[in-house]
Amino acid sequence: MFENIIKNVSRFINISTGEEKFFTDLLTCQTVPKKTVLLREGEICQFEGYIQKGCLRMYCLDDKGVEVTILFAIEDWWISDIASFQDQVPSKLYIETLEDSEIYILTPATKEKLLQEIPKFERVFRMLVQRNLSTLQNRLVSTIARTASDRYLEFIRVYPTIPQRVAQYYIASYLGVSKEFVSTIRKRLASKGK
Repeated sequence: MFENIIKNVSRFINISTGEEKFFTDLLTCQTVPKKTVLLREGEICQFEGYIQKGCLRMYCLDDKGVEVTILFAIEDWWISDIASFQDQVPSKLYIETLEDSEIYILTPATKEKLLQEIPKFERVFRMLVQRNLSTLQNRLVSTIARTASDRYLEFIRVYPTIPQRVAQYYIASYLGVSKEFVSTIRKRLASKGK
């Protein structure tokens, strides 16, 4: 049941059988239907979640109330509003399931218990934060310095399965383009055999 999450954390640290059991005993498994909003703007994020199955997205609303997708998260990824979770402040983000999902949850209390009992887990969460920061920096550079076509190509390189899993308007929202543009570029790439 916990094989995937154990493999995930074992990329960063070695854990004994006892430590593995302590960790997995702290996790809550949630089965969440598609189109469930797990976090809304103004709420305090009470989870760091490992995605065992499914696809989620994080988004915000712009000044006109239009959804802007910040990121997609799929199997073997973690998702949370790090600032809200860490500082226990109201979120500026939404987190929503795009597919029926299965998520292993740590709360602030269970994470603190884990870190007190097995301090080497600090490395796991530090590496996850660094990875998240790297991803967001790359996304920022791409948004500022690349054409829309190049952003789409980078998107399908980073998220090769997402175009088959989510509606085009979510991808358009992520790229900052119209859904018509996404449709056009997909057709153009299909005709070139990419």
